[in-house]
Amino acid sequence: MSERGLPVAIVRACLRDGRGGSPTAVMDEAPLSDDERRRVPVLMGTSHAVFVSADNALRFFTAEGELPACGHGTVAALAFLAERAGGEEYRATLHASGRAFPGWCVWEKEQVNATFEAGPVDLREPTAIERDLVLPALGITSDTPDARVAAVGRARMLVPVATRSALAALDPDLERLRAACDRLGFLGCYVYSAPTRTGRVAARMFAPSIGVPEDIANANSTACLAAHLAGQGITHLDVDMGDSLGSPARITAGAEHSPLIHLSGTAEITRIARLP
Repeated sequence: MSERGLPVAIVRACLRDGRGGSPTAVMDEAPLSDDERRRVPVLMGTSHAVFVSADNALRFFTAEGELPACGHGTVAALAFLAERAGGEEYRATLHASGRAFPGWCVWEKEQVNATFEAGPVDLREPTAIERDLVLPALGITSDTPDARVAAVGRARMLVPVATRSALAALDPDLERLRAACDRLGFLGCYVYSAPTRTGRVAARMFAPSIGVPEDIANANSTACLAAHLAGQGITHLDVDMGDSLGSPARITAGAEHSPLIHLSGTAEITRIARLP
C-alpha cells in the first residue's frame, strides 16, 4: 500500500512557555511497510513519526528505522488522542515496548499538558571502553565520574557537564560519535548541566545512529536522568532542551514515587497535512 494521501497531524511536543517544541508526525495506524513508515518523518520534515492503533498501541519511527520507545512521541500521541476525544481531560492506557502504561492530558487553552508513566530504567556505570569511545567524540576531556549508561528501551549514555555554558559550547564529532554508538549499541548520548536546587537542568541529546544528529526534546533520556538523580534526593526536574537548534523545549520529570517516573510535556497540534 502507498502512504500517499494519508492524513498526518504535525504536533509540536514539549513546548517551553508555549513556544518551540519538537515537531512530530502522528497518524493513525495503516497497513504500511516499515520502509514506508521510515519515509513519513522525511516527507513531513520531522525527526520522528508515531503510528497510533485503535487500541492505543504506539509505534515510533525515524528515517533510520523503528524505535522501541519515544518519550516526546508519546506526548505527541497523547495530544493527538485528546484532540480526537474532546473534553477538558483525557485518560488512556497506552501500549508500547511490550508494556501497558497510563497517560493523561489536561487542556490549557489551545495546548495540552500530557503526562505518562515512563518505563523502568536500568542504570549502570559505563565501562572504560565506553568512556574512551564516547567522551572524546563528544569533545569532553574532563573526568566524568557521574556518567551513567541508562536504558529505557535502548541504552544511552548520560554525561554531566558543569554549566549551561559548557553544554552550549559542545560541538561533537558526529561521525565519530555515530561510529561509537553503533559499536556499543547506544541510542545516543544525553549531556546535561548540573541541576539547580529547584531541579532546573539544561540538556542536549545527540543521536546520529538513529538519524537524529541532535534531538530537540528527548523525554525518555530525561526519565533516565530523573531515575539517576532520584538516588541523590532530587525528585523533580524541569529540563530545557532545543536552544542550540532554535526551538526551545521543556520536559518535566517526577520521581516522587520512584522507581516510577512520570514525564510531562505541553503539546499543540499545529496542522493536519497529507502525505505527498
